[in-house]
Amino acid sequence: QVQLVESGGGLVQAGGSLRLSCAASGRTFSRYTMGWFRQAPGKERESVAAISWSGGRTNYADSVKGRFTISRDNAKNTVYLLMNSLKPEDTAVYYCAAGLRVTTTMLRIYEYDYWGQGTQVTVSS
Repeated sequence: QVQLVESGGGLVQAGGSLRLSCAASGRTFSRYTMGWFRQAPGKERESVAAISWSGGRTNYADSVKGRFTISRDNAKNTVYLLMNSLKPEDTAVYYCAAGLRVTTTMLRIYEYDYWGQGTQVTVSS
């Protein structure tokens, strides 16, 4: 089993940057595909970015391509989401998730097995 704890959220002005971190417990972190997802008030949870177990493959939602970068450090059991050029519409609770049997796109929410508790990101205009 994997336990995930997100951090790094906060309040930022439009155009600013934040880096989210997700620390994972367990010795098998490097086997998992990791993803970042978000949920805004009154909206469904949506995918943001994902990274393969080795870090060799990444994928992004169209809404964040060119602005967000996902990375991981398997030695530290941590996955990161660097968010640049933030917009008010990026405001949401951001969750990280881990999955063992995640298919090629890596952005299907239902393929992830373990979830963190989320961290709030608020972008003011």
